[in-house]
Amino acid sequence: MTDTPIRLADYLPPSHLVDGVSLTFRLDPGRTRVLSEIRFRPNPARTGCPDLRLDGEGLALVSAALDGAPLAVQPDATGLTLPGASLPDAPFTFTAEVEIDPAANTALEGLYMSNGMYCTQCEAEGFRKITFYPDRPDVMAPFRVRIESDLPVLLSNGNEVASGPGWAEWHDPWPKPSYLFALVAGDLVAHSAGFTTASGRTVALNIWVRPGDEARCAYAMDSLIRSMKWDEEVYGREYDLDTFNIVAVDDFNMGAMENKGLNIFNSKYVLALPETATDDDFARIEAVIAHEYFHNWTGNRITCRDWFQLCLKEGLTVFRDQQFSSDMRSAAVKRIEDVLTLRARQFREDDGPLAHPVRPKEYIEINNFYTATVYEKGAELIGMLKRLVGDEAYARALDLYFERHDGQAATIEDWLTVFEHATGRDLAQFKLWYSEAGTPRLKVSDRFEEGRYTLEFEQVNPPTPGQPVKQPKVIPVAVGLLNPNGDEVLPTTVLEMTEPRQSFTFEGLGARPVPSILRGFSAPVVLERETSPEERAFLLAHDTDPFNKWEAGRALAKDVLARMVTEGAQPGPDWLEALARVAVDETLDPAFRALALRLPGEDDMAQTLHAAGHVPDPARIHAARERMAGALAERLEPELGALIETLAEPGPFSPGARAAGRRALRLAALGLVTRRDGGARAE
Repeated sequence: MTDTPIRLADYLPPSHLVDGVSLTFRLDPGRTRVLSEIRFRPNPARTGCPDLRLDGEGLALVSAALDGAPLAVQPDATGLTLPGASLPDAPFTFTAEVEIDPAANTALEGLYMSNGMYCTQCEAEGFRKITFYPDRPDVMAPFRVRIESDLPVLLSNGNEVASGPGWAEWHDPWPKPSYLFALVAGDLVAHSAGFTTASGRTVALNIWVRPGDEARCAYAMDSLIRSMKWDEEVYGREYDLDTFNIVAVDDFNMGAMENKGLNIFNSKYVLALPETATDDDFARIEAVIAHEYFHNWTGNRITCRDWFQLCLKEGLTVFRDQQFSSDMRSAAVKRIEDVLTLRARQFREDDGPLAHPVRPKEYIEINNFYTATVYEKGAELIGMLKRLVGDEAYARALDLYFERHDGQAATIEDWLTVFEHATGRDLAQFKLWYSEAGTPRLKVSDRFEEGRYTLEFEQVNPPTPGQPVKQPKVIPVAVGLLNPNGDEVLPTTVLEMTEPRQSFTFEGLGARPVPSILRGFSAPVVLERETSPEERAFLLAHDTDPFNKWEAGRALAKDVLARMVTEGAQPGPDWLEALARVAVDETLDPAFRALALRLPGEDDMAQTLHAAGHVPDPARIHAARERMAGALAERLEPELGALIETLAEPGPFSPGARAAGRRALRLAALGLVTRRDGGARAE
């Protein structure tokens, strides 16, 4: 690693392309031999006789040859260079034999050992610690791998094509970059199942774990099968190999890795038993399994041209796993949880010295590239694009994306061009979301005159390092209007803001409506609008948009709690009555009702009070929060018994979303009961 920045503007296509890779691994803890045969051809996109740079770190070169002729080459600290003048102006084969030390690889990048098991992690630049290769995502090739070892299970990407005592061969026919290479060898057992694709092909599914952990894989396997079915039904994406393997590893730098056909997971995202795992554990396993599987198309079949495009594969796949979790569980709760994560991690990133665009222009250390901005904000941009073009146009654009770029390394420009061609829209202004850091602030005011209601918006894009002046962005603002009696007079409508200031007028209204603005958190912005406690209570009780219903309740609860801390006030009836209405509304998802009953945290209130100019007093915050919970328990006392009884789940434990939501609400109700009678009994 050097301190010299790598810049997007300096990108050059690779000097040579790879038609195929054959690797042989002779595994040994301290002296593994790797034999590589790489079939190169000059890249027609490059002119002249460019050098061929092969990345390589920590490799002991034993021998190298070009079309069978020995090469006298000396690697440097980061690889070796084959001078362009000495290379054929036609396809050629480079072979090398290197020695590596997996047991000493404590960085857990490349090939390493974890409790006697061989394992790889190659994203972003780990493959260069395995053999000499152009270790960049825009060099894609099919791989054939032979593994030689006395360990009982030998795995790599693709399909197993041959095996015998002490060896196995794998072939991945789909071109992939080196960061998706994977190898696992160890004493493992499989939890197995099968899946029949939409076209009728049978896929063997295996989750490989250490002996004794087989019984802890059932939910992960169920999540995988549901992910495969969902991707077929929603995105039309069918799995493309005969086998899909997952391996659970105790020592792993990342949560999980989407290696083609051989996903490697940190054990905590695979293993779970009802006796020891929480509902959050099961939900997390479901989401991570889905995320890595969805990468098969958005990341593997179509990868990123360079690491500056990381937000394309990760933002799109995060958005897809969010969609999946929303369909499997409570869509309202999922959206709220995603926004809470965005605000807690990405908004803070945007407001600090590490602020950077979703697609940065340069980096020094690639491993620092994996940020909340690239992942979470990247997903928000996909969601905004879908809102702007609509569900049908989004589906058409995705079909075109897969058709046009399958087997390619794509860019953000490729992605947006597909949407322009599929919808006829000009997305030049939308592209600013990818190139500018910072969280826009959306200021809103309104007026009502003679049946005409006008919303006035102003977007403010705060300066960030390197970007003192910013252009206005496209901001989709989802809006609904409610009558004073609680009826919805305007269903959700997406207003497109493209100017620094814009007004939108709604006519023919009999009374001043109550606006519900930024429904579903339709854009990653900070909404600034003066609202009264009465309006917040009204929205909590009547808003048909779950996110804004929760947002209004959260803001109202924080306002009430702040006055309790600073003024010694008591919880008002507006908040209590509105929240009680939500708690017993059986048309609402139990998981959402449980989340709505959750009071603001003490840390959250300390930050809120500090932002308002108060010095937070932890003891006063705690005491006020306890009084607030007691008042809510008193108000709900008549309903809690029946609520707890109706939510009881007969039969054995189920980790499914429905049962988890009912448990969450029942536990919230039990928690309130304990504040009234000093104890609760769960049967």
